[in-house]
Amino acid sequence: MTKAPGKAAASIWWLAFGYFACYLPYSALTKALSLGALPGMAAGLPGFVLLPSTAVSTLVGMFLYLWASHRFQDAGRRRFGRVELPWPGRWTFLSGLCTTGIIATTTLAYTFNGTSIVFMMLLMRGGVLVLAPLVDALSGRRVAWPSRVALGVSLAALIVATGPGASPHLSLAAGLDLAVYIASYFVRLRFMSQLAKNDTPGTRERYFVEEQMVATPALLVLLALWALTGAGSAAMQLREGFLGMFSRPTLPIEFAVGLLSQGGGIFGGLVLLDPRENTFTVPVNRASSVFAGVGATLALSLLLGLPGVGVRDLVGAALVSVAVAVLAVPGVLAARRRLAVSPALPPVP
Repeated sequence: MTKAPGKAAASIWWLAFGYFACYLPYSALTKALSLGALPGMAAGLPGFVLLPSTAVSTLVGMFLYLWASHRFQDAGRRRFGRVELPWPGRWTFLSGLCTTGIIATTTLAYTFNGTSIVFMMLLMRGGVLVLAPLVDALSGRRVAWPSRVALGVSLAALIVATGPGASPHLSLAAGLDLAVYIASYFVRLRFMSQLAKNDTPGTRERYFVEEQMVATPALLVLLALWALTGAGSAAMQLREGFLGMFSRPTLPIEFAVGLLSQGGGIFGGLVLLDPRENTFTVPVNRASSVFAGVGATLALSLLLGLPGVGVRDLVGAALVSVAVAVLAVPGVLAARRRLAVSPALPPVP
């Protein structure tokens, strides 16, 4: 059954809040682990050392969530002899692989030395914001005016953070990480727009579950294969990550990072699957993570004495706040109009 407009407008904001609530500690803990800034740490954990433990935790979190919420029943089915199992379709499988790339590159993004959380976050979020109207145009979706305004304001936030006078640091590895992240999001948004962003009952639920079923297992398998067969420093660090996982005193925190990553993936994915145009849902999704990045940077500054949020980052976050307000106000006004014209309820006898 299709949700009423008022209910749909309210639900996406609660999902966005859930994304923010998971993403703030996720990004803060990832950065602190990479810098070795937590109490008792003698040295930081490189990104590829950190990936195996967080991937294991993410996989566990995915399975527990889908099992506890009974969402496995929303997936397609395939029979193997007498056994019938939840099974992804061809396109959700490919979308899940793109999500695998997003999970890995997001965790790595906050481990590069000399690159702040907020700066990297604005680059990644800004890149996806640029994709949103492009994907809508390719998908033939109409873009409402609040979405256009919010997109422009969000891009202005990116320009402020990276424009003339800024002193960003972006290594070659960080640039490659960013490119993989944006390319993965482009393919994922295209699949979502074509297959799931509609009001057909069960479509979004099936897409969401099948994508989740693929993303985290694929991540763990690919990391294990790379560690076993790869050469170079990245493969060596992955092997260290797998083999030394249970001997590190930071393992509980690494597992927490993986669980928070999965929580962010759940909330963020549901925001993007809202049936409205990408030029609406992407700024809502991106704004939540930018706010979380600012909050994470402030938390690291206050608790661990790391560098705080710069003026440019604060201005960028303020502009993102404006974008969110532009997106939210039409829905709020529409809800108030419905309340104004609805008849009063009869008194309870």
